[in-house]
Amino acid sequence: MLRTIIIDDEAHIRQSLEKLVKQYCPNVKIVAKADGVKTGVDTIKRLHPDLVLLDIKMDDGTGFDLLKQFEPVDFKVIFITAYDQYAIKAFKFSAIDYLLKPIDADELVLAVDKAEKLVLKELKTQLDTLADNMQTDDKSKKKIILKTFDNIHLVKISDIIYCESDVNYTNFYLFNGNKIIVSVTLKEYDKLLSEYGFFRAHKSFLINLAHINRFEKSEGGYIILANEHKVPVASRKREQLLELFDRIGSQ
Repeated sequence: MLRTIIIDDEAHIRQSLEKLVKQYCPNVKIVAKADGVKTGVDTIKRLHPDLVLLDIKMDDGTGFDLLKQFEPVDFKVIFITAYDQYAIKAFKFSAIDYLLKPIDADELVLAVDKAEKLVLKELKTQLDTLADNMQTDDKSKKKIILKTFDNIHLVKISDIIYCESDVNYTNFYLFNGNKIIVSVTLKEYDKLLSEYGFFRAHKSFLINLAHINRFEKSEGGYIILANEHKVPVASRKREQLLELFDRIGSQ
């Protein structure tokens, strides 16, 4: 049973979330609710919960302000946030679970299930990555969490040369020569990285445009990357890629 505290400055959110938890999450027990950073910190210190459902922005501060009061964070966290595309990207890059207001029951159940399986020693890296990503607008400084079977890797997005699909896995090839295998499909990373200078050159390859050395037009077309790896270009992607080159060349 996960002893849980809800921290949100909106009373109706606290009430609806408690109702959803009682209805759909039998493995969760709400032990208290709080309406801000100060009351939240006091409640956590008093009750030592297993899980905190934590609002990002509150009247007296942020969820990050609250978490700074605990070192290390010895409870699991699911963030609650209003829709914000920038913030949601940061959550996804950091592999931290979040719930969008208004709270959806199915999303709540999934987030709680993931929280149960979360290893606490991974949490600090994830929270630090989330905080860093939300504090910078510089895409070259953004980082992504890549989870493997036995490790959690913190990788600068700019250091990824390309990603390769392997059925339900994705292989990441990094500038330092390392390879990281993650049990997430390439389709998911295509959606996540497309606005960060990555291009789906082929159904099996997602490349970082910053690491292209040259484009060979022979045999349908191949991209030669910084590590000298040769990536095929799908025929339907060739024209789109050439247009990208033209735009880059005219800048």
